Amino acid sequence: MEHATGSNEPSAPLSDADRSERLEEVRKLIEMMRPAVQADGGDLVLIAVDTESGVVEVQLQGACSSCAVSSSTLQGGVERILKGRLDWVTEVIGGVDEEEDFAYSASLGTGGWTPKPAT
Repeated sequence: MEHATGSNEPSAPLSDADRSERLEEVRKLIEMMRPAVQADGGDLVLIAVDTESGVVEVQLQGACSSCAVSSSTLQGGVERILKGRLDWVTEVIGGVDEEEDFAYSASLGTGGWTPKPAT
């Protein structure tokens, strides 16, 4: 496997400070993107970040659960922004909140989404 150095040698492991910095970079970008998703009645949640491999996992919630273009939002928006601004991000995975009731999700329409209270 070729690494960022251009050789076949494995890259040095990240320090704790480097991992923390990468995690904070992703968190800041997710927070920057959330208002745009919330304006359409959804939300964007950071699930996990593998700072070594560059894989970021996110989830779309709210009205995004019933939106036909949610995969475009993930790939055309979230992934494009993360990979474009953070050269160490290799992949963005995720989907929609499968536990969200479709009818409830669709009824949210557009506008500021807030999670329904836990029952």
